[in-house]
Amino acid sequence: MRSMEQSLKIIQGLSGQKSVSYADLCMFPHMHLPLGFKTPKFEKYDGHDDPIAHLKRYCNQLRGSGGREELFMAYFGESLIRIASEWYIDQDISRWHIWDDLARNFVKEFQYNIDIAPDRNSLTNLKKKPSESFREYAIKWHEQASRVKPLMDQIEMVTVFLQSQEANYFQNMMSAMGKPFVEAIKIGKMIENGLKTGRILSQYAIRATSQAIKGGSGEVAKGKKKEETSMATSGARKHRTHRSFFSECSTLCPQPPRRCLCSSAIPGHECSTLCPATTTSQT
Repeated sequence: MRSMEQSLKIIQGLSGQKSVSYADLCMFPHMHLPLGFKTPKFEKYDGHDDPIAHLKRYCNQLRGSGGREELFMAYFGESLIRIASEWYIDQDISRWHIWDDLARNFVKEFQYNIDIAPDRNSLTNLKKKPSESFREYAIKWHEQASRVKPLMDQIEMVTVFLQSQEANYFQNMMSAMGKPFVEAIKIGKMIENGLKTGRILSQYAIRATSQAIKGGSGEVAKGKKKEETSMATSGARKHRTHRSFFSECSTLCPQPPRRCLCSSAIPGHECSTLCPATTTSQT
């Protein structure tokens, strides 16, 4: 008797836990599969892409089911994973009378993926991370580019892809213009290898070398200018000393045309009396 009561509590969900009966667990318990129907291998939706695009893929995969809306609704959960699957399981299916009710609720829930979809401008700002290879970056970029509306053809996609490249890649990838995206990936991988092996100089290395050369030239010019300034200053000092010495002698010895020791070889005056530095007079 006690075991029967416990069983009833479990079935009715009175023990504080959710019911695990088939009728409560199965969202569409009364739906029967058509004779010979084979469940397709659905493409999974995780809640991070365009929900309308997923609905289109899902309906195409069930086109052999005879258009039975109950079957569409029952199997829709098989095409969902992660947060999308959790959303589906938590829904009150009593509100879904027809397929359109489910589809509208699904699109409304994941509409934000359409609202935040990348555009051409955001793609140009999607740069390669130092931790990823060029191939990984290109595949990630292409995945985002495929979500842009309206869709881009191969030529436009490569053009926008080049605009998103750093200088090291941009100047070496111009040959990819007008070619398929896969060719741009091949060229990018070759450039990546060239940068690693040193066969291609990075723009950073070129700028650093250029600045070093300019800096060295500036130091040489600065040193030369300093030397010229020093020589000019020294010459001016000698000239001023000579002139002042001659002027002092001219003031004290006003009588020409003698020479005196204080003025050396410069024509001077007789200064035997007034100029104490004179020892002899010379004609």
